[in-house]
Amino acid sequence: MSMVRFLRRQWPLVGVGVLLVLVGLFVIRSGKDLFRDSALEEVISGKGIKLKDIHYTQEDPSKGIRWVLDAEEVRFSEDRQSIFFRGFRLKVKPAGRPAFQLTGENGEYSRTSGEAKLWGNLEGLSDDGYRILTERMVFDEKKGVLMNDRPVQLFGSFFSVSGTGMFVDLRKKKMKILARVKTVVREGASGR
Repeated sequence: MSMVRFLRRQWPLVGVGVLLVLVGLFVIRSGKDLFRDSALEEVISGKGIKLKDIHYTQEDPSKGIRWVLDAEEVRFSEDRQSIFFRGFRLKVKPAGRPAFQLTGENGEYSRTSGEAKLWGNLEGLSDDGYRILTERMVFDEKKGVLMNDRPVQLFGSFFSVSGTGMFVDLRKKKMKILARVKTVVREGASGR
């Protein structure tokens, strides 16, 4: 009876002990091959840390914003000041405003400059029905502006706007299409 009582009380510690024994056996069997795996090798080689299939959430109550980054692959520079991501979906939920999500092929964020460069089949969707399509965007976090020098298309419930280049001042809530602007106002222009 005392052994059964001991196992009931201490089963988490026993489980951890068994797990450690199994890991030890694995390390002994695999030998030096364990330390040749890509993640450790990349850190040692100076390429930084690479993660696959990540889900990262950051919430800042003081700024009233929550964002979630899902990506197929994320790599951090050796000094951890730059983050590179591939196959991403970024969801941003600001307090008191409609949430939006942006999907794309590649991105790079510099903690030093506060600049995020996004490129490759970018598509943005907002909860209030707007959709944007472009190839490249640069977001300057410090200035609160979004810039683009490529073709861009914007769709709403009753309009569509296309052109080349874009400037968005997020603080002033103003957007400009810079050149070759074409606007169509009609019913059902949501682009969906």
